[in-house]
Amino acid sequence: MDENDPLGRGNTALIRGKLVESLYAESMLLADEARDYFETHPERAPGEIDAITRIGMSCEWLKTTTRLMHVIAWLLTQRAVNVGELTEAQAKLHDRMLGEAIPSDPAVCRSLPDEARLLIAASEQLFARALRLQDALASPRPVGQGPARALIERVQAMVG
Repeated sequence: MDENDPLGRGNTALIRGKLVESLYAESMLLADEARDYFETHPERAPGEIDAITRIGMSCEWLKTTTRLMHVIAWLLTQRAVNVGELTEAQAKLHDRMLGEAIPSDPAVCRSLPDEARLLIAASEQLFARALRLQDALASPRPVGQGPARALIERVQAMVG
């Protein structure tokens, strides 16, 4: 550890890279699972379910794949920053940021098989995690401004 960097802040880029790579691998795996499920699941066959339910399922599948593709695109942007192909400023342009994901319809999801519901929920959770990472990267905390530091300052203020 560098004596000029006792908290290891120089490792921020390394940690960021590992977070992005881990989330990217998870995103690709989930995208493959979702694609395999949505392409081969028997409920897609006409006549097995009514038209309204089939339309609802198609909408949920589209929302799920859109969420996943948005996360993957954002993660590819972060990978480009990590290897120096894009600057932080370029990565923060509006068209390279995660937007709002359209939430799944709980009524439609209740009518879906368990595996489909799990894939949809996993895509929502993955999107939420990527959004939290985006927010953290956009406004990193200054050194010494974490929750523990805030608690110490409150205690010091109380004891004078």
